[in-house]
Amino acid sequence: MTAAEPVPVRNAIESARRVFEIESAAVASLADQLGVDFERAVQHLLQSKGRAIVCGMGKSGIIARKIAATLSSTGTPSFFMHPGEAYHGDLGMVTPEDTFIAISNSGETGEVLRLLPFLVENRNFLVAATGNTNSTLATAADCHLDVAVRVEACPLQLAPTSSTTAALAMGDALAIALMEARGFKPENFARFHPGGALGRRLLNRVEHEMVSTNLPVIDEQAGVMAVLHAITNSKLGLALVRAGSEWAVITDGDLRRAVEKFGPVFFERTAADLMTRNPAGVAIGTRMQDALTKMESQRISALLVFDGDDLVGIVKK
Repeated sequence: MTAAEPVPVRNAIESARRVFEIESAAVASLADQLGVDFERAVQHLLQSKGRAIVCGMGKSGIIARKIAATLSSTGTPSFFMHPGEAYHGDLGMVTPEDTFIAISNSGETGEVLRLLPFLVENRNFLVAATGNTNSTLATAADCHLDVAVRVEACPLQLAPTSSTTAALAMGDALAIALMEARGFKPENFARFHPGGALGRRLLNRVEHEMVSTNLPVIDEQAGVMAVLHAITNSKLGLALVRAGSEWAVITDGDLRRAVEKFGPVFFERTAADLMTRNPAGVAIGTRMQDALTKMESQRISALLVFDGDDLVGIVKK
């Protein structure tokens, strides 16, 4: 059995560029399609004591999931609801205070339309995002967000491409408008992303991340081999030197500079000859954001952490 001959790809770059042009034009046109309903939707969500429930079927459902995730991470409690699952019991999660956001390009998606009687009876505020202002879903909604596109990027006009991009962009616009209206700050964002880099910088304190045990402490009379051993074993890239009532450090950089300075007699030196006195430090309770900023401004990779006059740890970038 022989391997299949590779199929030549012709005009791939031109095809990609055409997609970008069509979809960017579709998104740009949304600005002219905005109206008072967008403002009403934002105002209602700001005043609502409930959650935003985002619903869609198929490709629109995938977009709805992303919009729900964006809303949740920017201060608007939200979750995705599959319309099929909603019709078979998940509507029990919907309270009258919740705002229902339904996405359907045609505005005639059967699975979504079947939810309308419940939403009316439950007195839910309905925001519809469709490409057809005269559709059943659009006319039933309290607010309609027009996400109509002139043409899909799919040359067969079958695969949702420009239309899903437009719906996604409208969802982003809604989330950002709410975020700005609430005065949402980086600290708020970090609370919902504690595992990310921003969460680390804004939420954590130095005591949450510092190394506080088995610190590489040596005497200032220690020889070079003892210094090298302390730095290597600590894996912190430095050794701590107790110099009287003060602290000093010896870093990898200090060692390199000492080799250049002392040359052949380098191994005859002691820690006192290599160390940097009065190293940079911070107090326990300092935010990681401030500690990292200090390290970046001073071009260093570690800070000593003090509790009053007591050295309690080392924090690294």
